[in-house]
Amino acid sequence: MGKVFNVTADCKPGEHYMVNLDGRLSEVKELVDAGKYFTINRARQYGKTTMLRALRRYLQDEYYVVLMDFQTFGNAKFKDEHTFSISFAASFLRLLGRNNLVMPEKMEQAVLTLKRFVAEKPEGFEQKELFENLGEICAASDKQIVLMIDEVDSAANNQVFLDFLSQLRACYIDRDIQPTFRSVILASVYDIKNLKRKLRPEDDHKVNSPWNIAAEFNVEMSFSIEDILGMLKEYVADRHIDMNLNEIVGLIHDYTSGYPFLVSKLCKMMDEGIPGSEKICSRREAWTREGVQEAVRIILSEKNTLFESMIGKLNDYPELNEMLKALLFTGKSIAYNADDPAVDMAEVFGFIRSQQGVIVIANRIFETRLYNLYLSTAKMQGEKIYKASLQDKNQFVIDGHLNMRRILERFVIHFNELYHDSTEPFIEEVGRKYFLLYLRPIINGTGNYYIESRTRNLRRTDVIVDYNGEQHVVEMKIWRGNEYHTRGEEQLVGYLDDYHTKKGYLISFNFNKKKKSGVHELVVGDKVLVEAVV
Repeated sequence: MGKVFNVTADCKPGEHYMVNLDGRLSEVKELVDAGKYFTINRARQYGKTTMLRALRRYLQDEYYVVLMDFQTFGNAKFKDEHTFSISFAASFLRLLGRNNLVMPEKMEQAVLTLKRFVAEKPEGFEQKELFENLGEICAASDKQIVLMIDEVDSAANNQVFLDFLSQLRACYIDRDIQPTFRSVILASVYDIKNLKRKLRPEDDHKVNSPWNIAAEFNVEMSFSIEDILGMLKEYVADRHIDMNLNEIVGLIHDYTSGYPFLVSKLCKMMDEGIPGSEKICSRREAWTREGVQEAVRIILSEKNTLFESMIGKLNDYPELNEMLKALLFTGKSIAYNADDPAVDMAEVFGFIRSQQGVIVIANRIFETRLYNLYLSTAKMQGEKIYKASLQDKNQFVIDGHLNMRRILERFVIHFNELYHDSTEPFIEEVGRKYFLLYLRPIINGTGNYYIESRTRNLRRTDVIVDYNGEQHVVEMKIWRGNEYHTRGEEQLVGYLDDYHTKKGYLISFNFNKKKKSGVHELVVGDKVLVEAVV
């Protein structure tokens, strides 16, 4: 069997289609060559383990590399300093041996000394003694040693781990007088430099920074268009599939923003998941615009470990949950501020990224998944506009085509009936939420929607609706006068060109009591704009 796309554990070059990591590995090696200690902290399933394993292979000619995984230790190994020191030493020696080294006599003696500690398990084997022995091995080695530790998050909530970081820090500071590791690389979700933990029951939560010697890690780990293109060129050559590579790569990047797991998940779905299904007959049909949209639809409807982990974080961090809801539904611009705990957590867990000084949801798939989550709550589904949609939903699809004009007509009627007399000040902000709440039951299971990030703000939002391979561009905006309205029409025409469609839709939330509500059409150049005024 040939290579496949992989979405579990690390990617292996001989078995899986991968992006070329050489440029990234070269950047990381520069940090190693300079003797830096640092952390690769990225969100879940962002390629950290794959990077470490590739780096081990990349460095092995020049260094002895010891790659450990704290997840394999188990909680019992961190119960006290003695147990941890013995466990760490045993693991280190075993993994050092994988370098197939022929040890100089002095190094062999240092290794044997540490082995005796492990075998005899003397009482009082402290971390200080552990690091003294490790230092002796580094001093006697014929190559410098690089220590890499994956999944350090699994050990972070205890004093033993903090003491371990302190010992690494001491070794780094004294490296000019005491031999130690050339470089230490830790991989985690959290930024260990700002580790916040309750160290003793009598203490308040406080910031402990035993890792403040770490260098910045600025290597870009998301996949660029060029990365994805290179991976798919290899796939096309292997499978002899004719596809519009530039279009497909662009769509994959548009939906994922290069999030490694999502890129691989989409590709795997198009290669293995949807060919032979009711909508997609062949693998060739899967690698089309319609195939990408079908793969996205399925991914958004399924459970997977990444989505489950992210939803769990929303339950764990209420302030994060509230910030994301405000970002999605009110259109308010939220400045990027790394010192804001909610912003910090959102970035750590991969929900957001910074774009020109404000925060945006990290990618379209996350955004739609979050919208679906929030619009599916019991509170949301108790809204009258949602119940109205359920009653209407069977009248909007004709011969597999979505009748967007009819959706707007019914939405205007329901919105005016339900909220015309409301004096609630929040209605202006949540008008777009009500439209999405009305839209979702209609397209659920067949179509998807996402918000065009280039136009999302308090006054305007563009919703792109994908339904059976057709895209509908719906601009939602707050009425701010005729001049602003005219500019909005011109901008929408430009976006219709981007999406290769002749018809667009506008929803104007007009709170002027003299407004004339309803739906009408206007022609701008060769485009038809269907406008709904509520």
